[in-house]
Amino acid sequence: MKLNNKSILITGGTGSLGNALIKHFLKNYPEIKKLIIFSRDELKQYEMQQKYNSNKLRFFLGDIRDKERLKSAFKDVDIIIHAAALKQVPAAEYNPIEFIKTNILGAQHIVEAAIEANVKKVVSLSTDKACSPINLYGATKLCADKLFISANNIKGDDNIAFSVVRYGNVFGSRGSVFHEFEKQKKKKLIKITHKEMTRFNIFIEDAIKMVLW
Repeated sequence: MKLNNKSILITGGTGSLGNALIKHFLKNYPEIKKLIIFSRDELKQYEMQQKYNSNKLRFFLGDIRDKERLKSAFKDVDIIIHAAALKQVPAAEYNPIEFIKTNILGAQHIVEAAIEANVKKVVSLSTDKACSPINLYGATKLCADKLFISANNIKGDDNIAFSVVRYGNVFGSRGSVFHEFEKQKKKKLIKITHKEMTRFNIFIEDAIKMVLW
C-alpha cells in the first residue's frame, strides 16, 4: 500500500486499534508524512505522546459531534480511519440519544467534512453487531455504515472514496470480554449470557490487515 508522504488521521485514535495502527505505521511506513490522533481524551493523548515520542505524530482534541472541529482537523489530510464510537451495548439502551449523536450524527459530520476538505480516502470501522441488529448499538452502526457507503453516490466529481470495514470483537482489546473471563477463571467459574451464545473474535493484527486492505 502506498502511504509514503501521506497524512493519515485516526478518529478515536487513543483506543486499542488506534494504538496498534500507530505502532504498525511507524514501524512499517517510515516515509509517512504525519499521523494525526483525533480524540476526546487529553490524558490518553499525553500518554501516547510519551510512549511513541515521534515527530510524525500530531494530536487533536475534539469530538466527532463537532463538525467545525473536524473540518479544521481534516485540512491537508489524505486518509481518514474512523474508529471513534460509543460501543457498549447496555449503555446504548440507557443512553440512546448519546449513541445516536456520536455514532450516526458523528458519521454524517465526518462524511461532510471529509468531502469539504478534499480528503482522498475514508475507512470507517463497523461491527458484526450491525448485521441484522437487535440492539441500539448495532442499529446506530448500521445507520453509520449506510451513510458512508451512500456518500459514494453524493460525492459528485470529488476524488474521494468511502469504505466500511466490518468485523467482530477484537480479542483482548479494551472492554473485551476476554478480561472478564480472565477474572472469572480465578474463581474457576466462567459465566456466559446463554449456553448457545456465539462470539466472533478477530486478533488485532488481522484487524490492521483488513483496514489496510
